[in-house]
Amino acid sequence: MIKTTDMKKVFLLVLCFSFCGIDLVAQEIDYILKKDIQYYSDSVNKSDTYISERCKLDVYYPKDTSNVATIVWFHGGGITAGNKNIPEGLLEQKLIVVTVNYRLYPKVKQPDYIEDAAAAVAWAFNNIEKYNGRKDAIFISGHSAGGYLASMVGMDKSYLQEHNIDANDIAGLIPFSGHTITHFTVRKEQGIEGTQPTIDKYAPLFHVRKDAPPILLITGDRERELLGRYEENAYFYRMMKVVGHEDITLFEMDGYGHNMVYPAVPMLVKFVNDAAKKSKDQ
Repeated sequence: MIKTTDMKKVFLLVLCFSFCGIDLVAQEIDYILKKDIQYYSDSVNKSDTYISERCKLDVYYPKDTSNVATIVWFHGGGITAGNKNIPEGLLEQKLIVVTVNYRLYPKVKQPDYIEDAAAAVAWAFNNIEKYNGRKDAIFISGHSAGGYLASMVGMDKSYLQEHNIDANDIAGLIPFSGHTITHFTVRKEQGIEGTQPTIDKYAPLFHVRKDAPPILLITGDRERELLGRYEENAYFYRMMKVVGHEDITLFEMDGYGHNMVYPAVPMLVKFVNDAAKKSKDQ
C-alpha cells in the first residue's frame, strides 16, 4: 500500500516520467473521435429501445499509429446518473480511450448494468484493432460506480465468458474509488440501507482470485472518502494478497476526497504505459 503526505511528489514523478521517458521533441499526432457507437448487436438494439438509446460508446484514438494501448473508461454516478466522458488528462496521451454509457437504475436493475459493461469490454476486444489498438493491452478503469463496474467485469469471469472472452486477458484493472463490497445501489434494490455493508455475488470482494489481472486501486483520503470506501479497498487488497495475487497496489490520495479523478489520472497513464511496454517486450 502507498500513502503520500505530499502530492507534489506525485506530480514530480509524472513530470520525470514525461520528460525522461519520452523524446523531448514533440511528435505531432492527430486524434480522431468516433461517437455513439452501439456496442450491442443490431438484433439486441432492435429488441430493446433503452439499450438502443443508452448503450453507446465513443472511441478516441491516435491517427496513423499502431499497437496502441486502450483504456475502457466507465463514468460514475451511483449507477443512477452520468454520461460517457473522457477525463481530464487522458487526451493526447498516445492512448486509445473507449468511454462508455450503460443502462441506469431504476430503469434497470442488477445485473443489467454489469452486463452492459461486459458487452462494452467485449466490443473493445473484438474491434480495437480497427482503431490501431492492441488486444493484449486493453485496460479497464472508471470512477466510483464506473470503478465498481470495471472491477466486477474483471473479477467475476462469468460476465465476459458470455462473450467468449477470458477476463484474465484484460491487461489491468484500475478502479478509482470503486466499491469492492456490494454497490449501494444494488443494496438499495435488495431493500438494504446504504450504511449496511454486504458482500454477495455482486461484490468484487466475493470474487477474489489469484489469477486476476494486475490491479491498481486508487482512492481518496480515508478521512475524506465516502463512508468506508478506502477501507473496503484496503480489505480487497489484503484478501487478494491472501489468495496469492501479487500484482496489486493500493494508493490513497492523501488530502483528496471522492472526486479525485484528475490527480489520479497521471498514475493511470503511467500504469498503462508501463504494463503495455512490459507486455510488448515479453
